[in-house]
Amino acid sequence: METVLQKSIAKPTAPAGSPRADISSFAPATAGSPQRYVQLLLLVLAAGGIYPLLYLRQVYQTTMLDVLHIDNTQLGYLYSVLGIVFFVSYLPSGWLADRVAPRLLICFSLIGTGALGLWYSTAPSFHVLLVIFCCWGLTTGLTFWASVLKRVRMIAAPNEQGRFFGLLDGGRGLVEALLATAALALFAAATSSGRGEAVGLRHVIYLYSFTCIALGAVMTFFKDPRPTRAAAGQSADATDAAAADGSLRRDLRTLASIPQLWLMAAVVFCGYQIFWATYSFSAYLQQGELHMSVVAAGMVTTAKLWMRPIGGIGGGFLGDRFSNLRVLIWAMFLAVAGLVGLIVLPALRNMALLGAVVLFIGLMTYAIRGLYWTLLDYCAIPMRITGLAIGLVSLVGYSSDIFLPLVNGYFTEHYAGLPGYQFYFAYIAAIGALGGIAALVLKRMSHSHTV
Repeated sequence: METVLQKSIAKPTAPAGSPRADISSFAPATAGSPQRYVQLLLLVLAAGGIYPLLYLRQVYQTTMLDVLHIDNTQLGYLYSVLGIVFFVSYLPSGWLADRVAPRLLICFSLIGTGALGLWYSTAPSFHVLLVIFCCWGLTTGLTFWASVLKRVRMIAAPNEQGRFFGLLDGGRGLVEALLATAALALFAAATSSGRGEAVGLRHVIYLYSFTCIALGAVMTFFKDPRPTRAAAGQSADATDAAAADGSLRRDLRTLASIPQLWLMAAVVFCGYQIFWATYSFSAYLQQGELHMSVVAAGMVTTAKLWMRPIGGIGGGFLGDRFSNLRVLIWAMFLAVAGLVGLIVLPALRNMALLGAVVLFIGLMTYAIRGLYWTLLDYCAIPMRITGLAIGLVSLVGYSSDIFLPLVNGYFTEHYAGLPGYQFYFAYIAAIGALGGIAALVLKRMSHSHTV
């Protein structure tokens, strides 16, 4: 799967101290090489196939509670445990991504995640579910996440960062939407035939599990080609060896001294919580005051998944055309406005309008996800420690995986029905506004370095 890319001596194109001035040049061997897009397609399939199994709650939350015999608080504990494992895995994940072939890590992740899904399909006890979610945290966090993001940054030219990261998130969204549509059809067929929601959920889990296993098996056939010589005469192997010999403590100090990196982490932290809100849309639409069935709410939230390729890819291309950071700022504040709409609009009892707002928030959310990793380009990160930088940003940015499920569980358990979700969305809207402000500060800081 890998193609080792040519590295050349960096030629600063901005004044010293600029966020872009110290980035190591890491141009693809051939700027228009279709090999890069083949690699990107494989990464998209892997990312699109592996995560939906972990987050079935965004379409089937009420069914999961019934079939697994758990309540909202216990569901929160499961996702909090998953978040804790993610949290402790992010830095090691970055370290691995700098040293182990991504193909090997990704194959292991896909097959391991699918195998755990087959265990999950048996609807085990709550304590076994905790074990499964812990293991999922390792197969999708430790061995998967940073290697995918680093690979995308490596194969994208400097003027293609927006579109490549947008294609990653938008493309994986397309894969997720296709799988979600097929899964919903299986679920609807099982429930309409009288076999019950438990059978329908089991068929959904089978679909995702066998998809992961099949993708992992297919990727074992893609070998790592021999590295090419860099333009400056240094081999990629030599660079990797130098990186391996580097001091982890020194590299962490280097990253910690970059203020733009911490602003980026704040943007990811807040933007990711907006994304977390989308997991509750299905359960929100099924509240008694709104009178929407499981299948109808599933159709709306599945349609929302189709916004991901539009938002991710469209946001990426707009970012390359205008400014990745500028488009990200607009998307964050518009998503906040949409969340405020979900709080106040139920009083109108207009389900079509609520559905449109859900789709709009999805569009903005996926534009945010498609763009926030392009902010690495504003942080002067040497390519040799890009994986470690991704791990560090992920450690901060995705730490909400630990506590946000508990926040959601608290609001929905203590404020029954629609009010619980309205309080939850109000909290997310406030956090999203703070993320927009952090992005504005980063924009101002970047502008001051380049004028």
